[in-house]
Amino acid sequence: QVQLEESGGGLVQSGGSLRLSCAASLSIDSFFAIGWYRQAPGRQRELVAIIDTGRSSTDYGESVKGRFTISRDNAKKTVYLQMNSLKPEDTAVYYCNARYWTGSTNEIWGQGTRVTVSS
Repeated sequence: QVQLEESGGGLVQSGGSLRLSCAASLSIDSFFAIGWYRQAPGRQRELVAIIDTGRSSTDYGESVKGRFTISRDNAKKTVYLQMNSLKPEDTAVYYCNARYWTGSTNEIWGQGTRVTVSS
């Protein structure tokens, strides 16, 4: 069974840092894309950062470029999101998402981890 488990959320002051982790039940290369989305209260879920494993490339949402970094540890089957210079508007539930191919495209979400940035 394919599973994703996030950790690392919490409360941090504006300007601070947090690192989120997403542990997968499969190797990272089993997915053709894996990354992070977030959803703030009353807002739609939005892309934060994503890894295209086939192209070995990354992409970021406009609001986090230059502040957040996505990375992977293949041995630990884990994807990280390093978040620096956090702002109150980064407050949201952060979800790990992965897509994989089994004859058709499959998508899986983690349960989410809450990040709260106080001003």
